[in-house]
Amino acid sequence: MSHQSDLISQDILAYLGQHERKELLRFLTCGNVDDGKSTLIGRLLHDSKMIYEDHMEAITRDSRKSGTTGDDIDLALLVDGLQAEREQGITIDVAYRYFSTAKRKFIIADTPGHEQYTRNMATGASTCDLAIILIDARYGVQTQTKRHSFIASLLGIKHIVVAVNKMDLKDFDQTVFEGICNDYRTFAEGLETLDGNSVHFVPMSALKGDNVVNRSERSPWYSGQTLMEILETVEIAADRNITDLRFPVQLVTRPNLNFRGFAGTVASGIVHKGDELVVLPSGKSSRVKSIVTYDGELESAGPGQAITLTMEDEIDISRGDMLAHIDNRPLIGDHFQADIVWMADQPMQPGRKYDIKRATSTSPGSFTRIVHRIDVNTLEQQEAPQLGLNEIGRVELALERPIAYDDYRANRTSGAFIIVDRMTNGTVGAGMIVAKALMGQNTSGSQHGRFAHVTATERAARFGQEPVTVLFTGLSGSGKSTIAYAVERKLFDGGRACYVLDGKVLRQDLSKGLPQDAAGRAENLHKGARIARQMNDAGLIALGAFMAPTEESRATARHILGQRCLLVYLDTPLDVCQSRDPSGLYAANVEGTVPGVSYSYEAPVDADLVLNTVDQDLETCVEKVIALLRERSLI
Repeated sequence: MSHQSDLISQDILAYLGQHERKELLRFLTCGNVDDGKSTLIGRLLHDSKMIYEDHMEAITRDSRKSGTTGDDIDLALLVDGLQAEREQGITIDVAYRYFSTAKRKFIIADTPGHEQYTRNMATGASTCDLAIILIDARYGVQTQTKRHSFIASLLGIKHIVVAVNKMDLKDFDQTVFEGICNDYRTFAEGLETLDGNSVHFVPMSALKGDNVVNRSERSPWYSGQTLMEILETVEIAADRNITDLRFPVQLVTRPNLNFRGFAGTVASGIVHKGDELVVLPSGKSSRVKSIVTYDGELESAGPGQAITLTMEDEIDISRGDMLAHIDNRPLIGDHFQADIVWMADQPMQPGRKYDIKRATSTSPGSFTRIVHRIDVNTLEQQEAPQLGLNEIGRVELALERPIAYDDYRANRTSGAFIIVDRMTNGTVGAGMIVAKALMGQNTSGSQHGRFAHVTATERAARFGQEPVTVLFTGLSGSGKSTIAYAVERKLFDGGRACYVLDGKVLRQDLSKGLPQDAAGRAENLHKGARIARQMNDAGLIALGAFMAPTEESRATARHILGQRCLLVYLDTPLDVCQSRDPSGLYAANVEGTVPGVSYSYEAPVDADLVLNTVDQDLETCVEKVIALLRERSLI
C-alpha cells in the first residue's frame, strides 16, 4: 500500500514515476517473546495511515474476540494472521508488510521471538538492511535479545535500532532507559560482527504510539529521532557494493539461432558494454556485446537489475557460472570456512553429504570439521562434535567442484549459501562464507600448491573414534568371525566406521595358496595386520578374525600394528571347537598335523580381553568388547 499523496489526484503518472524512484529499505523486527514486535508494525502502519478502512474494521472486530490489549485495538493482528498465532498471542511464521512514505518505500519482516523459531528469524533477516531489536523495558536485555542481535549482525545487517518498548509501563523513566542502553552496549562490545555498525536507541510505546511515528510528550528528556525518522533517513546506499562486479548466471537464453544471452541479476558492481569479463570457475574471458532488458538495451547496469548479457565470443557459459571483471575476481575454491545457522531437528554431522546451493550454483559437499560452536549467551567459542537445531557455528566445508565466492560481508549473494538435505530436499541450514582460502587456493582461481594432508586428529574428529585393530584369536570354531561381525554391526549402528578382516576370506584372495600349517597361518596373519594398519591410518576400526596360533606370529602382528592393537582371546575348550568344526579342519587328517587338532595352538598370556564363548552368549561377548573400547577411550 502506498502513502497518501495529493499528487495521485493531480498527475497519476508523475506520482508513479516518483514512487518508482524511491529508495527501498528492507527491515525486520526481532526480540524476545511478547516484546511487542507485531504491535510495533501495526502502529507504524496505523500512524502513517497505511491501513484500509475495511481492514481496520476487521481488526477492530477481531480485537474483541482474540486481541490481548483490552479495550484498545490489537494492532498485532495486522501481521499475526495464523489461527495459532491469534490464539496464543505469538508470532510463529515470518509475516511481510509493504508500505511507503513520501521519502521511502519499506518492506517489513515480522519475525518470531520464540527460540524454537530462530530459523524463521534468520530467514527473515537474510535480505534486510536494518533490524529493529525490541526490548521490554520491564525485563531489559534477554537471551533472545542477544541471540537475535548476533544473528542479525552475522547476516550482514549494518544498521541496528534498539527499541526499548513498553516504556509507558515504567512511566518513561530515563534511568531505566539508559540502564538498558548501557547493558546492550556492554553486550555489543564483545560482538565482533557488530563492529562498525550504526546502533540507535529509542524509548517508545508501540501500543500507545510514543516515539514510533510521532514524538512523545511523555519523554521530554529524549532528544533523538523517532523510529520512523530513523527509518526514513538511515543511510543505506553506501552499504551496496558497486565496486566488485558479480553476475551469477541464472539462465542461458536461446530464443533463436542469432541470439545467445546469459540472464541473471547483478549481485554487486556495475557492468558496462565493452567490459572484459571472466567466466568463473573456467577462467575463459570475453567482452560484453550488449546488455539487454525487456525495455531495451542499456549502456550499463548495477546491483539488483535483472539483465541479459551477450558476449562477443562464443565461449562456454552455463547456469551457475559467475561473471566478474577480469581484473577483479572473487576467490575460487572447493574448500572454505563459513558461519552457519542450523535449522533442522536432525543435527549437522561432519562427513555427511549435503547439497550446497550458492546463488545459481549447486554442488554436493560435506562439512569436514566444526571449528567451533558459538554460545550466543556468552559469545564463547566451544568445541562441538555436531550442531543442533538453532545452533550457530563456524565450519569448514568441502565441495565436490570449485565455485567462485566472496566473503559474505563483501557480497551477500556470492558469499551466502543454503544447505539442502539430499534425502528430504528440505533446507536444513544457512551459511555465510568467511573468505579464507584453504589448501593453497588463491584469488586467481588456480589451485596449484600443496594441499594440506589429512591428519590423524582430523580423521578421529570426523569419525568420532580413535583408530584401532581388535585382533580376535583362538582355535578354529571358538567364534572369532561370529563375534567380529557382531561387533561390527554394533559399532556400525552406532555411527562408527569399521570393517572386519576375516582370515578365511583373506585366504581366498591375497593369501590364496598359503598352506594351513603354522607358517602359512602366520603369513596370513601378517598380511592381515598390514591391511589393518592401512585401515587404521584411514581412521577406521579394524576387526581381525585370525587363528594366530603362535606367540611369535601374534608378536609380529602387534609390531606391525604398533600401539593400535587390542588382543581378544577366545578361550574355548578343544572338545567344544571339535564339535563345531566350522571349517572341517578337525575331521581332516592332513599329513604333518595332529589328528583331531590339525595344528598346535599357544594360548596368549597377555590378552587385553579373554572371552569364554561357552559360558557367555554372543550378546555378552559383544558388550564386553564394546566396553573395552570405551574403557580405552577409543569410542
